[in-house]
Amino acid sequence: MAREPREPRRSARLDQPREIRRSLMPTPTYDPEAFGRFSERIARFIGTGRFLVYMTVFVVVWLVWNVVAEALIFDDYPFVFLTLMLSLQASYAAPLILLAQNRQADRDRVQYEQDRARAERNIADTDYLTRELASLRIAVGDVATRDFLRSELRQLLEDIDGIGVRQADAETVRDQR
Repeated sequence: MAREPREPRRSARLDQPREIRRSLMPTPTYDPEAFGRFSERIARFIGTGRFLVYMTVFVVVWLVWNVVAEALIFDDYPFVFLTLMLSLQASYAAPLILLAQNRQADRDRVQYEQDRARAERNIADTDYLTRELASLRIAVGDVATRDFLRSELRQLLEDIDGIGVRQADAETVRDQR
């Protein structure tokens, strides 16, 4: 029996993507945008007075329950379980708040870039209009103004009246002869 030549082993190339490996357990996926929106909602709620009131009522009820109701005590004096609950809440709240702040910072950065681009366009438009206005002022300096035209028209009217008077005088002199 002749052995078939073995296919050469492929070495990992860095210029090509890896082949997708199938695993027995699929990797969990999530929508980062949906998770971000969820974290923002939680961060908004944690930052309200309503949350502070709810948390205060929760802690007071916990303390009263475990101090007054001796038969129903489930967390003795040092209140280790309450501390654990509050630490757990804080350990989840802090990263969610940071995620919401990062998303807000990204939105602020995009808004800032848009505002800066808009301001640059406004400055360019203003510069253009300033140059156009300056060129119009220079051009108007060479054009007859309203006062100049009025004075010229008055002069023409006076000249016409003068010609008309001379012609009338000439006609009266002819008529007299």
